[in-house]
Amino acid sequence: MGKKQQRIREGKAEGMRGAERIIGEAVPAVVEEILGRTGFRGELTQVKVRILQGPDKGKVIRRNVKGPVRLKDILMLRETQIEARRIRTKVMKGAFT
Repeated sequence: MGKKQQRIREGKAEGMRGAERIIGEAVPAVVEEILGRTGFRGELTQVKVRILQGPDKGKVIRRNVKGPVRLKDILMLRETQIEARRIRTKVMKGAFT
């Protein structure tokens, strides 16, 4: 039987365009405001955070956080380019109802 050889691509993978910018070191951000609960069962908390370091320093973005979170908590974000969609409904689950 013949041996099958796997082809190895040289250079960048095609599906990884721009991923070098996203995947890198974690960037600290402080929670400034808790906006509400989101997710299918209310398991996520939507918060506004201010980025403390990096190229987007000082920028305020909206993020979804899984797990317990309070004001003035420091979150370590893996990427700072993508912002969560805002919550549109008035009905919120959890402690904010």
